[in-house]
Amino acid sequence: MNPWNDTSLCADERVRTLLAAMTRAEKLAQLGSYWTKANVGSGDARVAPIEEALAARASESTAIAHGIGHLTRPYGTRPLAPEEGRAELVRLQRLLTATRLGIPAIAHDECLTGFAAFGATVYPTPLAWAATFDTALVEQMGAAIGRDMASVGVHQGLAPVLDVVRDYRWGRVEETLGEDPYLTGLIGTAYVRGMQSQGVVATLKHFAGHAASRGARNHAPVSIGAREMADVILPPFEMAVRDGAVGSVMNTYTDQDGVPACADESLLTTVLRDQWGFDGTVVSDYGSIAFLQTMHRVAATEGDAARLALTAGMDVELPNTRCYGDPLAQQLDDGQVAPELLDRAVERVLRQKLRLGLLDADYSPEADAGLGTPVDLDSPANRTLARTLAERSVVLLANDGAALPLDAARTPAVALIGPGADDSGTFLGCYSFPNHVLPKYPGHPAGLALPSLREALTAELPGITFTYEQGCTVNGEDRSGLPAAARAAAAADLALVVVGDRSGMFGNGTSGEGCDAPNLQLPGVQAQLVEDVLATGTPVVLLVISGRPYALGGPAERCAAVVQTFMPGEEGGPALARVLSGQVCPSGKLPVQIPATPDSNPGTYLTPPLGRYSEGISVLDNTPLYPFGHGLSYTTFAYEDLRIADGGRVPTDGFIEVSCLVRNTGRRAGRETVQLYYDDPVAQVARPVQQLAAFDVLDLEPGAQARVTFTVHADQTSYTKDSSGDGRRLVDPGIIRLMLGSSSADIRLRADVELTGPQRVVGADRHLRHS
Repeated sequence: MNPWNDTSLCADERVRTLLAAMTRAEKLAQLGSYWTKANVGSGDARVAPIEEALAARASESTAIAHGIGHLTRPYGTRPLAPEEGRAELVRLQRLLTATRLGIPAIAHDECLTGFAAFGATVYPTPLAWAATFDTALVEQMGAAIGRDMASVGVHQGLAPVLDVVRDYRWGRVEETLGEDPYLTGLIGTAYVRGMQSQGVVATLKHFAGHAASRGARNHAPVSIGAREMADVILPPFEMAVRDGAVGSVMNTYTDQDGVPACADESLLTTVLRDQWGFDGTVVSDYGSIAFLQTMHRVAATEGDAARLALTAGMDVELPNTRCYGDPLAQQLDDGQVAPELLDRAVERVLRQKLRLGLLDADYSPEADAGLGTPVDLDSPANRTLARTLAERSVVLLANDGAALPLDAARTPAVALIGPGADDSGTFLGCYSFPNHVLPKYPGHPAGLALPSLREALTAELPGITFTYEQGCTVNGEDRSGLPAAARAAAAADLALVVVGDRSGMFGNGTSGEGCDAPNLQLPGVQAQLVEDVLATGTPVVLLVISGRPYALGGPAERCAAVVQTFMPGEEGGPALARVLSGQVCPSGKLPVQIPATPDSNPGTYLTPPLGRYSEGISVLDNTPLYPFGHGLSYTTFAYEDLRIADGGRVPTDGFIEVSCLVRNTGRRAGRETVQLYYDDPVAQVARPVQQLAAFDVLDLEPGAQARVTFTVHADQTSYTKDSSGDGRRLVDPGIIRLMLGSSSADIRLRADVELTGPQRVVGADRHLRHS
């Protein structure tokens, strides 16, 4: 037995002896990857940017002759039954274990809305996870996804996305956890913990600033200040590294002030490793090392690109070895790259493989992939979990009390109208297997049950007669179906109009990667459809199923009720039907604001006073129609008895303890998300008027009450003063205004606390979260 296979030895010794035994070619192989794309469908949809530039240059035998670091997307490339995928993965791992050193590969796959494999559960999009404000439920989902991936031999998942939304027009808003860095950090870290509890490495992306691109364009340059980067963009990543012990990080394609993240040593090494203590691997977003030459033009050759990336701290090139093969070898030969940099990256890859058990003496490709073991990637337990997440993510934006819940006695005839009313594809995100891969296989079955809203409502409410009219498509200018939709509405007691997005990739949808929007108007002629139905005088319930918030001002105020959901996954139909029927009380809260107008593109709620509408300063009113954290219920809640510990005086290194009673004042059980915000009214830089500091979810029966207590360290009020990038933040003495409520605008209780004592400077050892 080789010493590196001996589990009785310490990790350092195992890695050290293996590294010493490797040739340079074997070391380079560990920094590369191989994506087998044989027999891939011929549809014209793309699954990666500039996909043709990412193809393997070498044959399979050549690519893995000296081993390989990663196998790219063994299940997420074409529709394979689990046993087919397992057999192919075992074949490749057997070839690798037959090389001189016998080092298996890390198999990675996408998992943004569940394991992106044929027939695997499609969960709601991350924006919907954030709408639940439920970290425990998201952790449970992460564990379920990790368990399924591990059961078929996948070791690393490329999620979660921790990009903080800065402009709603960006196509990938659906992949994010919203516009608040604290909510993003807590929900994202929960996902990491869940996935890694099953032995699968989670991957944070896109580090850092992807969602802050100019004009909300995919891959466009990022031009934000050092303080915005430090205080808005980086905190979720820091939380997932420090609190979640995440195993891997993936870079963003963008450049920040001219420096591409893939070549940014201050980001990939100084911040990530030196300041935060990250000890995992940094993997390249697909093709991003080569893009240093072709897109960013900071490298003259692929070898130059490899040198820049490796020096910055990029460990692994995905999805195929391109720059980290012969071009990097030439750089080493020419003395342009120190051998120590190669060894540094290889050691990180080997440590990860060791932690995954890939270097153990008893490793077996067959056992690793679960070959021969029955597996159900869309189990009843998975579907129940997916439905629960979907139900808790539904946001009731407005309700006059007469329209919802639906009632056969009040509205026996309902017109079901809109492009999302009978198309379950609108429930799925762009990284779901049906929307991500199957467009390459036109006519191929989805591989799992996807009930539409029409089917679910008909089953849920047999006492109501539903008359369906599509009216229009999601995206397109055809208005020929609008008159029929209006006639159906006029003949009904109520019209349920279902509008929004259909997700896809690079123009193959209205939301998703590469599907950036020119403005925030509903795509196609859907806005006209809503207006035509409203004009009939029939009460309207507007249901928006989308990947980004759309401007609803005007129509929304004339609707009897408005409901928002962010692509609720495969169980979206039944989940929505249960909420609309009243079987489930809505409890979702907005992780992004809903704009009033499509062209005034509101900034997010994290803004100082001059970022908000001020009469006499600008004619543009960017006040949202529905604010961050907003979400109604079929019941009501009262907030009372605010208490602040220690008389409201807390040292700058102490804890703020605030509590209140929350009481269900309605007639039915409900779930409320209690939100604590703070304002630092006097600081050394302009700070947001409100920032989320804590939240908690309560389930209360009618008349029941519970005391919610938040303990927030003074460190959470810290901010970055200078632009040095050294990670230091200030905690100022002075007044901090606390606000407790049901949303950022629905504040029920207020109090001031005073931070006393000296100003403190804090860094990566600061408290990150409430208790």
